[in-house]
Amino acid sequence: MNDNICAISTPLGVGAISIIRVSGPQSINIVNSIFEGKDLTKVKSHTINYGFISENGKNVDEVLVSVMKAPRTYTKEDIVEINCHGGLSTTNKVLELLLTNGCRLAQGGEFTKRAFLNGRIDLVQAEAVGDLINSTTEEARRLSLSQIEGELSKKIKTLRKKIVELLANIAVNIDYPEYEDAEDVTTNVFKNKLEPIIDEIKSILLTAKDGKIIKDGINVALIGRPNVGKSSILNKLLDEDKAIVSNIEGTTRDTVEGTISLKGIKFNFIDTAGIRKTNNEIEQIGVNKSKKAIQNADIVILVLDYNEKISDDEIKLIESLEKISHFIFINKNDQPKKIDLNNLTDQELVYGNTVEIDGIKMLKDKLIEKFNINKISARDFTYVSNARQISLLKNSLGILNELRTQVLNNVPVDILEIDLKKVFDLLGEITGETYKDELLDELFSNFCLGK
Repeated sequence: MNDNICAISTPLGVGAISIIRVSGPQSINIVNSIFEGKDLTKVKSHTINYGFISENGKNVDEVLVSVMKAPRTYTKEDIVEINCHGGLSTTNKVLELLLTNGCRLAQGGEFTKRAFLNGRIDLVQAEAVGDLINSTTEEARRLSLSQIEGELSKKIKTLRKKIVELLANIAVNIDYPEYEDAEDVTTNVFKNKLEPIIDEIKSILLTAKDGKIIKDGINVALIGRPNVGKSSILNKLLDEDKAIVSNIEGTTRDTVEGTISLKGIKFNFIDTAGIRKTNNEIEQIGVNKSKKAIQNADIVILVLDYNEKISDDEIKLIESLEKISHFIFINKNDQPKKIDLNNLTDQELVYGNTVEIDGIKMLKDKLIEKFNINKISARDFTYVSNARQISLLKNSLGILNELRTQVLNNVPVDILEIDLKKVFDLLGEITGETYKDELLDELFSNFCLGK
């Protein structure tokens, strides 16, 4: 990391301001070589300096240059940020001058990668930076910010501290049995110290589902036979004409998606093609996509028509949802009742319509109830929401549960020590205290270029 990197940190396009970020040991000197104004090598750290970017004595743009000296920077290296006028031509020209004067173009996420490698943040915090950038709801923002502030990292580090203390006592018992100040780690002592660690990991994993909901949202599939009003429901939820609505059966041939926020949680709705038997090849493709959407959804809403009798196809559809999380929305309850509800006594039913102002309020309320959204919003935000982190915690828990079994079978403590070290390393991978280079390359490649 002795080279100097640069990248455009703001979206390219027409705008008032663009920011080009530079980081590295020679970043101040490099920017100073193309800057007309104060000598940037002599200005105080964390100051903004007015001047011009120039090439061969000709001004390229009027700029403000922020100088931030190591180690009090994002990467813990010298950082310079050039605030120039927005626009493709000007921004790219400034970037070009940096590249021809000693910088190389940063890889995706390389600034954050340097922040991690230089000890500015740990891996949980680094991943949370990416999540914060991509957050689309207030709850997702709060979750990411909590992780950036290190709340989850503190829990993981506390667990590792408990494990290392146990490992240290075991090592002393084995290597220095005559050392009287060390606790004698019997299998019973080992088990007693193991239980709180297992309980804490279980507690963290219990938040995983809520964390995923906050971060990724909830996928909801709207299904039903043609003309029950699925597209109208989607449009009503989104408050826009996203899906085509018509009285012609089979109008929706493909899935149509839209997103809303309920209590700060993102709900991704998928309006599917009407499910029925059809000889139309194109419509059948849509039906197949609908069935796939059912499998990928977190919850399914089956829409029935209050003004129509339940068809044989709908009965089969209800039966197919037996093992899938779902409820039934009986639409068009503003019209005369023709539906027979005798066969739906074991189903969760919600009534509504797309005509009245609050016609789908009960549908929204049911979704909030099904996922305990009010409870999620009221909790603190020490959640684990990352698939990589969840996998490592589950692997750790699996080893710890096996260790518990081995303790009950009176396996010697020095044998148990081997697997306990594995757990210590797995937990270290969560925060990045132990890591593999290929993991970092994969993780940071998903970041935007200027971050």
